[in-house]
Amino acid sequence: MADIKTKLRSIVEDATLSSAQKARYLSLEAENMLEYPALDEQTARALEERVICDMYEGHAPYKPRYVLPDYSVILRNGSAYLELDPPQDLDEAINALMIAYHHVPSVTALPVYIGKLDDLLTPFCQGVSEENLYRKIKLFWQYLDRTLPDAFMHANIGPQDTPVGRAILKVDAELKQVAPNLTFFYDPEISSEEIIAMATGNIVECSKPHIGNHPMHASEFDERGYGIVSCYNSLPICGGASTLTRINLKEVAKRSVSEADFFENVLPRYIDLNFRLSEVRIDYLFNQSNFFSSFLVEEGWIERDRFTAMFGVFAMAEAVNQLQQLEGRAGQYGLDEQANELGYKISKFLAEQVAKRPLQDVWRGKAMLHSQAGISIDEQSTPGMRIPYGTEPDPVTHIKALAAHHAYYPSGISEILTVDETVKNNPEAMLQLCKGALASGFREFTANVASNDLVRVTGYMIRLSDVKKFNEDKGSRVNTTALGAEAAAGTGILERKPRVVGHELTPSYSQ
Repeated sequence: MADIKTKLRSIVEDATLSSAQKARYLSLEAENMLEYPALDEQTARALEERVICDMYEGHAPYKPRYVLPDYSVILRNGSAYLELDPPQDLDEAINALMIAYHHVPSVTALPVYIGKLDDLLTPFCQGVSEENLYRKIKLFWQYLDRTLPDAFMHANIGPQDTPVGRAILKVDAELKQVAPNLTFFYDPEISSEEIIAMATGNIVECSKPHIGNHPMHASEFDERGYGIVSCYNSLPICGGASTLTRINLKEVAKRSVSEADFFENVLPRYIDLNFRLSEVRIDYLFNQSNFFSSFLVEEGWIERDRFTAMFGVFAMAEAVNQLQQLEGRAGQYGLDEQANELGYKISKFLAEQVAKRPLQDVWRGKAMLHSQAGISIDEQSTPGMRIPYGTEPDPVTHIKALAAHHAYYPSGISEILTVDETVKNNPEAMLQLCKGALASGFREFTANVASNDLVRVTGYMIRLSDVKKFNEDKGSRVNTTALGAEAAAGTGILERKPRVVGHELTPSYSQ
């Protein structure tokens, strides 16, 4: 108890934390003073060794990890609980959303999904001039960053070309804020050339947005649709994800004596243990926390049966390289065809095993496989399926090496291509690279430009200038700056190798 009090006191007296940040850290410590939901001995040991991981979601799953409300319900019906009438114009619609966001929980205690904003706001834009729309969106964007300062908060737009979508892209490039994160849904049958060029031009300017492969994403979901939240996670609208548990593939490979042992014995064992961990956390959320008795369910913002479980994996690169070494093969992940084929084999095996395992209280009765982007303490373990920092090949080779993985990860997978700043002299190259990646099978296209202050860590954003101030003990008003600073120090994210975009990869590329 003395140690706990010392830790709590250190939070209270930390000069670099805001009052809101102190309250958040204190609440996490209080939650983790509770006993963990009961785990069997094998699962508990695997969790302690961090071969499997609960993402430090907390000892008492009293809210889902990710919540994706159907915000059209609020705009259509208002809210009895919040004493809101249905909005009648754009100002009232934006106001209703701003109020709603403060009542949407997540693992961060702040909303990770703020809606497909062009669909939500376009019906209220009749008679609104382009100038007024820009001004209102700019004020809205500043409000989001200043009152919900968390880089996991995520907005979606597209695939249609709309005045709202254009205004958001214009404002996002101008303000260069960490929050909100942003994904543009791209569909070559729907999206205009102008809007996709504007979106990739924004990447050159501020490393946002993600470009989502809308036809590929949409095929995984039903007519209710999907949203992309937090880093790049694809989940059902009107639901979300109850939990995200993950397997460290590097640690699995280290416990294997051969490639055959990895596939036949060790990986199946940890797949089972990771499922057991998910089941315990989901059971507590659904049957003990009383979360699903909230007004969010009563008013139809969310539905109980639309929450999935995310089955995450990371450190594919290290796992493949370890297995290559065990078999006496020299080729390295991302750079060697045989090593890459082994990676695809692992992804296929994982997808098959996840599809076979039934789960209770989970959308469609099955978990969704996820290429997990890592956390700030994952030293010497590469996020998801990515190629280790500093060893990335040219963009074309990079895309070819990883594209085959994307089909296996319906709840999200993302690479980060770090492009040399010379692309600013030729933004068309970013557009062609994006189109080529999506045509080759990428589920999501994401890029950093080497000279930008605003950069992606794993999927969320940081400003390097904010990290510099944070490291000088000046703190940060943005909650996720601390995570970015920790990741920069421990995981080598700033060692990504900038590459010049070549002309080899065109939209017609399909090999």
